[in-house]
Amino acid sequence: MSLSPDLFIAGTRRAGRGDPVHAVAPATGERIGPAFGGATAEDVADACAAAAAAFRPYRAAGLERRAAFLEAIAEEIEALGDTLIERAVLETALPPARILGERGRTVGQLRLFARVVRQGDWQEVRIDPALPDRQPAPRPDIRMGRIGLGPVAVFGASNFPLAFSVAGGDTASALAAGCPVVVKAHPGHPGTSALVAEAVDRAVARCAMPAGVFSMVAGANHAVGAALVTDERICAVGFTGSRAGGLALMALAAARPRPIPVYAEMSSINPVLVFPHALASRAEAVANAYIASLTLGGGQFCTNPGLLLLPEGPGAETFLRAVESALAAQPAATLLSPAIHAAHQAGQAALAATPGVDCIGTGAEARGPCEARPTAFVVDAARFDAIPHLSDEIFGPTGLVVRCPDAAAMAGIMERIEGQLTIALHIDAADEEAAATLLPVLEEKAGRLLVNGFGTGVEVCDAMVHGGPFPATSDGRSTSVGSYAIERFLRPVCYQDMPPALLPEMLRDRTPQQA
Repeated sequence: MSLSPDLFIAGTRRAGRGDPVHAVAPATGERIGPAFGGATAEDVADACAAAAAAFRPYRAAGLERRAAFLEAIAEEIEALGDTLIERAVLETALPPARILGERGRTVGQLRLFARVVRQGDWQEVRIDPALPDRQPAPRPDIRMGRIGLGPVAVFGASNFPLAFSVAGGDTASALAAGCPVVVKAHPGHPGTSALVAEAVDRAVARCAMPAGVFSMVAGANHAVGAALVTDERICAVGFTGSRAGGLALMALAAARPRPIPVYAEMSSINPVLVFPHALASRAEAVANAYIASLTLGGGQFCTNPGLLLLPEGPGAETFLRAVESALAAQPAATLLSPAIHAAHQAGQAALAATPGVDCIGTGAEARGPCEARPTAFVVDAARFDAIPHLSDEIFGPTGLVVRCPDAAAMAGIMERIEGQLTIALHIDAADEEAAATLLPVLEEKAGRLLVNGFGTGVEVCDAMVHGGPFPATSDGRSTSVGSYAIERFLRPVCYQDMPPALLPEMLRDRTPQQA
């Protein structure tokens, strides 16, 4: 299967005239061909114009056609076969099994949203029938439903080349809501992105959808993303990446003459709280599971457990020795890109240089150009509270354990911690009363609370929340994973005394009992 180095603009290929994008193999540091053309401001404008032109016909296409389109995208991605897997492995250094699992998650998301579209619950139909005889004033017939916002800009993520990329959760949920999508491909895996864009294009043609329902642009610098977010035809943004990147997009969107929402997943250290009875009964088991989660995928998951609160008392020293032993068996991790590797090394070095922060243990020595040595550090609660940078995210296989003298110290840290994607509690039955006391604070700090597990591993389902208070996400009322993600790209419209023939299909021929 040929790999197109061109831009994908509303069903046509166009050679990019901007700065080219070169993929780099993280395992070797070598460039991988071909060079992918970067978009110009004109290319971005054309993609946005095509998306705007496609919005009304796509929204009017009907729910069954929309659902079938999502399913067609899933089928076309599967039809890419080993070509997609091999290219993604080459561009990310992630193992084939991980990419295979991610492809399964990607097509599963698309099929989940096809089901959501057919069910129609997301339309939130509400009907208040007319009450002409009501006193002192009659009530008109009032009906409400929801429609898509309009064209959505989606930014591919570095750490999920499929599931949070060209046809990932943001794209799937936007298309399900009836919104055309313009994707900004991540420069770390341009070939993988091009293959998936080709699959989406084939699904557009196969389902006879408006060509502008999907476009993909690329760029080696921030200008392409800025042009996309500031284009007046874009109505919302989906982003997964760094805090600096998310804040920059939010500022651009807020400064527009017509500001738009940016749904950005940005920064989370995903605290793990180990409670005393759980620590006393299974310190070694919790430590081993912690290191397995910390190093999973090279520590490059959004829900990586970067912070662990450890109470003093029975089991604490056993836990730290077990962490050291588990780390010693860990290989060096190849990170996704030279930039991510450099940021990780700087963060790890900053921890190591901080007075009062001690190294617990390390994994194998790094040797490759993008390899990082898994490492865990420990610090006392008072020093953690006193040094702000100790709570910064370090994206990669590095964790910090905070020794807490008592429950009050643990609670104080959680009162002061920033918003998070996840918080995990390791408890035994005897810890439940203490956990219940802390639960109201934790509910205010994270989008997902879990017990005796770790945040790594996000189930794609109806009840999942992959979001949280700022800075975990820009809007803690939303999620980027699961069927509820469609909510981000919808808005309500109310119809008062509208003749039946003028009502949208979702509001026609419904009695109050059906509503």
